[in-house]
Amino acid sequence: MPLALAIVSDRTFTPGDDATESPEQVAFRASARSFLSAHAEPRAEVDPWQISGFPDDDEARAYFEHGRAWQRTLATHGWAGLTWPTEYAGGDHPAWAERIFSEESSAYGSGPGFIGATIAMLGPTLLAHATHEVKARHLPSLLNGEVAWCQLFSEPGAGSDLAGLATRAVLDGDEWVVDGQKVWNSCAQFADWGFLLARTDPDVPKHQGITFLLVDMTSPGIEVRPLIQANGSAHFSEVFLSGVRIPADQVVGEVHGGWGAARTVLANEAAFIGRGGGAPTSDRLRDLAALHGGLEDPRVRQRLATIISREKLQALMGQRIQSAVRNGHKPPFDPALTKVMAAGTRVLTGNLAAELAGPAALVGNDPIGNWVRAEVVNRFSISIGGGTTEVQKNNLAERSLGLPREPGIDRDTAWKDVPRS
Repeated sequence: MPLALAIVSDRTFTPGDDATESPEQVAFRASARSFLSAHAEPRAEVDPWQISGFPDDDEARAYFEHGRAWQRTLATHGWAGLTWPTEYAGGDHPAWAERIFSEESSAYGSGPGFIGATIAMLGPTLLAHATHEVKARHLPSLLNGEVAWCQLFSEPGAGSDLAGLATRAVLDGDEWVVDGQKVWNSCAQFADWGFLLARTDPDVPKHQGITFLLVDMTSPGIEVRPLIQANGSAHFSEVFLSGVRIPADQVVGEVHGGWGAARTVLANEAAFIGRGGGAPTSDRLRDLAALHGGLEDPRVRQRLATIISREKLQALMGQRIQSAVRNGHKPPFDPALTKVMAAGTRVLTGNLAAELAGPAALVGNDPIGNWVRAEVVNRFSISIGGGTTEVQKNNLAERSLGLPREPGIDRDTAWKDVPRS
């Protein structure tokens, strides 16, 4: 049997069938299955947010809180922060625990939603860079969903070139006073706290004068303005900070040395996006191919096999990156590679779904049509979010392949002396 057909037709295989698992892993998997069967929701045909983005703010809030409720359930029953230290409300399990739980969770519809993304980005960053006091204060409430966070990184003039950010923070006694603007902030309107980058020393090159700060989103001087998208939803916001005061002890890493913590966030963001979550998209794509007779076509089988292989590889790469970061090690490869690969897989999936289902599926209101439409509409989304594919490829060329950097006058010039339009 050709390899492509063998992969596509193997409907009964699950990671839990692997006879190489240790008794400890087998027992852990059985416990995960028991918990999920008792508490998780059935898997939906398609995530409703991917279809509409929830133009109604009450619906968006309900979706956000639904994810928060599941995170609380995970924490209550000991399934959140599986590899985190017990000192900070984690489970202190080996890295394989998260892989197994993710595999078992893929059969269900429950998930933490956007709260899960911020936990994946901020949690490992605090573990790696924050003081014990900051960890003890923020990690337990982050993990149990009590406090929701948003990322305050991008600015109107600093997106792909994040280190060029202009938001300023000036130390006034025992407080930082922050002024500036952030943009493309997911779910900022629902967040309790934010993690932000601010320029604290304009007299050094752009990467050196940045500080990583934690801010209470109810602080005076913070204004969150929703950005209305073409479909009417407001997933993103712009955040204005005017004289916002942040206690000096809410710094992560060194003052003026926040770029290291920022890179940890970006590495975990890339890994999170790259490995995905929930049920593999290829499962639904395979069902769609079977429905339309595509499994009889060797070309379709080969394309399916490619997508399945890429998904599995992305998941393993993401797990290796996050495991390394959690343990204070350098990732075994550049996280940008996972992100670039995932963006390509998403395009391959959307293209094949559209070809298999045909034009009629794109306007239908049935479960299949909704899923196909979501895949087609969103196939380029992660080519932009979390760093564009073009920028990620530049990073890979420079950092991994050792190719010459693109010329730029701002790399070794004090930030304040760099010309700006």
